Amino acid sequence: MKKLILSIGIALLLGTASFAQPRPVETAKSVNVPAAPPSFEAKYEGGMFGFSKKEVGTLKFDDENGRLVFFGQDQKEKFQIPYRSVNIIYPQSKSVTSTTGNVVKMVPLPGASLAGFLKEKRQYLIVHFDDPDIEAAEGVVGFKIDSKELLDSVLVGLAGKAKLTQRGEAYYRKRPKG
Repeated sequence: MKKLILSIGIALLLGTASFAQPRPVETAKSVNVPAAPPSFEAKYEGGMFGFSKKEVGTLKFDDENGRLVFFGQDQKEKFQIPYRSVNIIYPQSKSVTSTTGNVVKMVPLPGASLAGFLKEKRQYLIVHFDDPDIEAAEGVVGFKIDSKELLDSVLVGLAGKAKLTQRGEAYYRKRPKG
């Protein structure tokens, strides 16, 4: 009887050990996305040292100088991030109650509170970078992008220009070995 219990225990131990093998990290397969436009409208949400004001402007790929540039509403260059300084980029989305939903749910009518279900998704491009001008490591800047399709194309385009590696929905710069 003891041998039977011991044999079953060993069989269970060996059987479960085969499932605990480490698996390689899976990278997402890139889907066909259209090429990113050379410039597009984006809202700067903050994160760059010295620029605390949120502002609608234009993001532009400056391939000649190897950088991503943000132009303000006055079409003047506000700041730039060199492609070589980009460490991680990823999309972020937030579900928020729309302005219409906020207004309607304040109306004193029965059922008006259900307007809180009027939600919209907002898409953001998050960029982690090393600021070469002030030698600051890990600045994080965010931009609100109008559509998911544009965000996807910008992610793929910027990742290619900055030579980043994909992991899931994010792209990152591999650390040098050594």
